Amino acid sequence: MALSELDRKLLDRCLDRKPRSWEDFVDRFMGLVIHVINHSSQARSIRLSAEDREDLCAEVFMTLVKNDFAVLRRFHGQSSLATYLTVIARRVVVKDLLEHKSAAKLHSVTVPPSEPVDSAAEDLEDRVSDLEEVERLLDDLDGFEAQVVRLYHIEGKSYREISTATGMPENSVGPTLSRAREKMRRGSADSQA
Repeated sequence: MALSELDRKLLDRCLDRKPRSWEDFVDRFMGLVIHVINHSSQARSIRLSAEDREDLCAEVFMTLVKNDFAVLRRFHGQSSLATYLTVIARRVVVKDLLEHKSAAKLHSVTVPPSEPVDSAAEDLEDRVSDLEEVERLLDDLDGFEAQVVRLYHIEGKSYREISTATGMPENSVGPTLSRAREKMRRGSADSQA
């Protein structure tokens, strides 16, 4: 999905520091950020208090304004702004959840027994380093592999959620992702050659 004219104008207003632009931006995307926080915490079986949610939400928006809107300035408009912000928000939220998972303020943390512990702690930069590149490389995969990659890397679904959504056995998700990643690596190497 391409960048809408409404979002392009809102982004331009923010980057130009027009009056009320940041407030309008926050109003427009607050619900999206809250949804990402709720989904990311539920996917990792982490219960959050209202204060935890507010802190995570503030952290996401602080990331967006840091260094004179550096994250927003890197947006190339090759996807919708909501998609880009979802990836950024998920990175910030999951990183914070993983860093503070043993902290008392995150009341309960458990990793589902069917998902390997190391996959829950996987470096977020490996999950989605460049949304536009991932979208381009997804075109090189067959429909089913692309769906699994999209569910895991872009939507942040757990192996269990992917199994439920696709009907594939849960223990087949990892190998499918590995094969798809290898195809994507080859596609990326071919495009750079």
